[in-house]
Amino acid sequence: MADTAVSFVLDQIYQLVKEEGSLLKGLGNDFSDIKHELENIKAFLKDAHRRAGDEGEDNNEGIKTWVKQVREVSFCIEDVIDEYIMDVAPRVNHHPPCIASLQKIAHQIKTLKSRHRIASEIKDIKSEVQGIKERSERYFQSSSEDGESSNRRGAKDFKWGDPRMAAHFIEETEVVGFELPRDELIGCLIKGTNQRSLISVVGMGGLGKTTLAKHVFNNQLVKKHFHCRSFITVSQSYTVRGLLIDMIQKFCKDANEPIPKGLHEMDDNTLITEVRQYLQTKRYLVLFDDVWKENFSDDIEHALPNNKEGSRIIITTRMMPVAEYFKKSAAVHVHQLQHLSPNKAWELFCKKAFRFEPTEQCPTDLEDMSQEIVQKCGGLPLAIVSIGGLLSTKEKTMFEWRNVCQNLRMELERNAHLTSITKILSLSYDDLPHNLKSCMLYFGIYPEDYSINRKRLTRQWMAEGFVKNEKTRPMEEVAEEYLTQLIHRSLIQVSRVGFDGKVKSCQVHDLMREVIIRKMKELSFCHLMQEDDELDTVGITRRFSIASCSNNVLRSISKLGIRAIYVFSKSELPKDFVGRLSSKFKLLKVLDFQSTLLNYVPNNLGNLFHLRYLNLSHTKVEVLPRSIGKLLNLETLDLRQTHVHVLPREINNLTKLRLLPVYYRKYEGQYSMLNFTIGVKMHKGIGCLKSLQKLYFLEAEHGGLDLMQELKMLKQLRKLGIRQVKTEYANALSSAIGEMTHLESLNVGAKAENEIIDLNFVSTPPHLRVLNLKARVTKFPEWIPKLNYLVKLRIGLFNLEQDPLDSLKDLPNLLRLNMWDDAYVGESLHFKRGGFPRLKELDLTRLSKLSSISIDEGALLRLEHFRFKDNPQMKVVPHDLKHLKSLQFLGFADMPAELVESIDPAKGGQDHSVIKHIPLVLIRQNVGPKFHDYELRPIPT
Repeated sequence: MADTAVSFVLDQIYQLVKEEGSLLKGLGNDFSDIKHELENIKAFLKDAHRRAGDEGEDNNEGIKTWVKQVREVSFCIEDVIDEYIMDVAPRVNHHPPCIASLQKIAHQIKTLKSRHRIASEIKDIKSEVQGIKERSERYFQSSSEDGESSNRRGAKDFKWGDPRMAAHFIEETEVVGFELPRDELIGCLIKGTNQRSLISVVGMGGLGKTTLAKHVFNNQLVKKHFHCRSFITVSQSYTVRGLLIDMIQKFCKDANEPIPKGLHEMDDNTLITEVRQYLQTKRYLVLFDDVWKENFSDDIEHALPNNKEGSRIIITTRMMPVAEYFKKSAAVHVHQLQHLSPNKAWELFCKKAFRFEPTEQCPTDLEDMSQEIVQKCGGLPLAIVSIGGLLSTKEKTMFEWRNVCQNLRMELERNAHLTSITKILSLSYDDLPHNLKSCMLYFGIYPEDYSINRKRLTRQWMAEGFVKNEKTRPMEEVAEEYLTQLIHRSLIQVSRVGFDGKVKSCQVHDLMREVIIRKMKELSFCHLMQEDDELDTVGITRRFSIASCSNNVLRSISKLGIRAIYVFSKSELPKDFVGRLSSKFKLLKVLDFQSTLLNYVPNNLGNLFHLRYLNLSHTKVEVLPRSIGKLLNLETLDLRQTHVHVLPREINNLTKLRLLPVYYRKYEGQYSMLNFTIGVKMHKGIGCLKSLQKLYFLEAEHGGLDLMQELKMLKQLRKLGIRQVKTEYANALSSAIGEMTHLESLNVGAKAENEIIDLNFVSTPPHLRVLNLKARVTKFPEWIPKLNYLVKLRIGLFNLEQDPLDSLKDLPNLLRLNMWDDAYVGESLHFKRGGFPRLKELDLTRLSKLSSISIDEGALLRLEHFRFKDNPQMKVVPHDLKHLKSLQFLGFADMPAELVESIDPAKGGQDHSVIKHIPLVLIRQNVGPKFHDYELRPIPT
């Protein structure tokens, strides 16, 4: 993290010297000197982090102290730079030259005191940085020798006490929950093709990958099937040469053959040839355990011949890219190892916690507490074994059990039985590149068991400056790639996936979160504020995560370096909470109040000049102050599900604003397609928001044709939602959308059901992926079937008399289709053979005249979810549903009683056979006036 802090500060200094050099007035040289010193210090940091974590280092405490000093001085430099930009650097103005010159002189006089203060601070920092550099020589003079010794290592030999060693010596009788994956892997090894192939076991640390692979490797059927076998522990540090020597020695030992002479004296080519010749006529099995390097297959590819004898390679890894990289040279079977089921987790816990009891059974009085402990382990075998082992040494009393359960975080740090958990889980974090370490630490900011929205998380990363700005693609894509890397490294668990396969939300395993919280504390990354926690007792930190608020929560005035505050409290916030926050933490970049009871934003919000991310979504806020126009660095303003329906005119000053989601959905009432969502009114001048990429929902009626003209200037828009559109706006809106060449999502709603909105484009939006049109049309839009990238289409109120499916059936990437509210007013729909080749979800809602559906064999081959809602004329279930072999879910909501009864076996339903192949069939019935007032009833299949 210190290297991250230094890198971040170096970038800031570079930009400051480049952009504000003429304004530094003597400070420029000092900034440059600090920059050069930090560049030298940065070179030591990678080795410093490695050695600080090496328990064998005699001076590691000194190294840790040095790293801490580097981090803290980096924080100080960042603070000074941000204070300079906020207090000293003049704002952009558009006055005539003579007035601008006078204003510049007045500004310099006004900021003279701030300049002197900053100059003094810079001098002090420069001196401190030089001292830190000098002290570094004390700890790193032997770095080159360490590097040379590490380069001589081959396959990794574990040190005594390495917690990973235990997995190599677990008895078969101690293994629980691996029966199915064991049999699957054995089948992959001894059956199938004669071509060389690879089996990869992928999963997070502590999941039992080595245990599983070792028992498969030693299985008697496997031993008999292969001529020779070799088990190699790879780990992070290895050389190819040492690995090959180790491999052939173990092959020879397994086959009871003599080891070739002179292995250590062979050059690399001779060594590879020796291995290949030895294996050329053999059916071999090699297991590479704990692989971290993505292109590992390149290192061993030439030594392992594809001799068509049915040879196999097994790898265990925490990183999916390692497995995928092998695909260029071999057939790969990936087994993603899952967490233990609750039953198996309980079985394993009892084996460990009560192993010295006669029955290995949990006493009745400890059962509830034991279940709670097992639940905390989250199906992670390492945690269950370690905590069960600890409890086996304790008295079997409620007091002892509760003490461990309630103090698990402290026990993980200090108890010898549990240190293996933190060590093994920390390996994955320690292996991350520095930019991903900061992203990973963010998961500790959120409360335990919190399902974290992908967009919210990645936007926070961007606001913090963790995401590299690449000119060739949007920052959102880069941020999502970071998240994908963390998922592929088995650090993050996916909670929810959208219909298009994209991650919707994610979370971190509870024990991994404990490791992260420990890291956050060590690195001054974030302080978790609990009830009655006084800020006066908090050391240096960059962020606050506030789980509960008291009147004293912002008492401290010394924490000026805070960069982000997140509030998760569900209770009433103290009066003027945001006002005091805005006056004391002026360097804030991230401020998140999502789903709190915040109901007021004060006028002094404009103090937060550096603010980049402001999340007020799902709060009770109704009005934004005019001072929001002073937040010139704001990039994200999230106002979803608030009662903000008019934005102040000053919002148009925010030329860096990129994301503006603002709407309110009326879940408390009955659904109405055109009035379910309330958007926002904006004043003339929104054309100044040239950085805007997402804007939804905009009220078109407020601004009318003038607003349509201004939309033309928003050429960076990727997502646009606009409602209350009138017929006379259609041409102007079409023209504006035609200028948005990056547009990926478009949502257009008419003011009333009789408004005709025919959108006609000179050229179709080339990248459109999501389209939602709610308005009458004179004919089906001819440009929709040309949207080759379209994945989601929702149409409503079209009043089409001809079946539109013929026009849509060949869309190559369409995954989701919704036809709602008389989009089609015919009586029948026909899904033709070969149509909709990739469609996964289909929804037909409130089509008032639809009475029948026919589905050809070979149509809708990938359909998984099919929903019908409130189609009053459809009284017979479509018999062609039996053709849909991929269907996983069928839903009927507010459908005629005749149809429901016909598929219900409890009521003698004659058409039950039509749906019996579908795993889940649900009947939904409204029971009240509100959107969520309904009951669900499954139909047995």
